[in-house]
Amino acid sequence: METSSEAGTDLTEVAGRISQRLFVIAENRLQLLMVEAQEERERILRAIWLALGAAAFGLMAGVTLTLVVAVALWGWGHPIVALLVLSAIYVIAAAIFYSRLSHLQRNWQTLMATLEQLKKDRECLEKNLL
Repeated sequence: METSSEAGTDLTEVAGRISQRLFVIAENRLQLLMVEAQEERERILRAIWLALGAAAFGLMAGVTLTLVVAVALWGWGHPIVALLVLSAIYVIAAAIFYSRLSHLQRNWQTLMATLEQLKKDRECLEKNLL
């Protein structure tokens, strides 16, 4: 039969191994979180640059198109109608872009791999410890 000091030593060794494994798991999850945060930052910066480029060139194209149509129809006496039609087209395009942006924001998922891994860890701990 084991003495109480031997059982205490075994218990401390087991507790030490468990705590060491928990620290390793926590370190792995933190590294995963850091990698995902870096990827998210790069994705956001790329999206911002693309959006700025699209906005700048879209604005220049819209201004140019407006000037071309207004100058072309100026002699026919219908520049106001042309400007109103172009304005309506621009408003419709802006509404479409706004709709797409709000849809993107509603469905934006950040750090999904980290959250799923933490969920799996919790389920595994609940299954094995309870």
